Amino acid sequence: MNISLHIERLVLDGVTIAPNQRHLLQASVEAELTRLLTDGGLAPSLTHGIALPRLSASSMQLTGNNPAQLGQQIAQSVYGGIGHE
Repeated sequence: MNISLHIERLVLDGVTIAPNQRHLLQASVEAELTRLLTDGGLAPSLTHGIALPRLSASSMQLTGNNPAQLGQQIAQSVYGGIGHE
């Protein structure tokens, strides 16, 4: 199965990432979402294709300001909204 996921904008309220660290956050989100989708797949309701204008991820307790760790946490929260049910 091929999965195409496009995130136009990611809004993180209350999180400060230095401009030179944003690419690390983005890479971490992409890598973790890829891993989660490869291992767990999509929710059955999404397997036939769908465009979601908005996905509200669950609340999460962020630990620290490490872009790689934050990216993993963000991806896991997003996956909770699109992952295998």
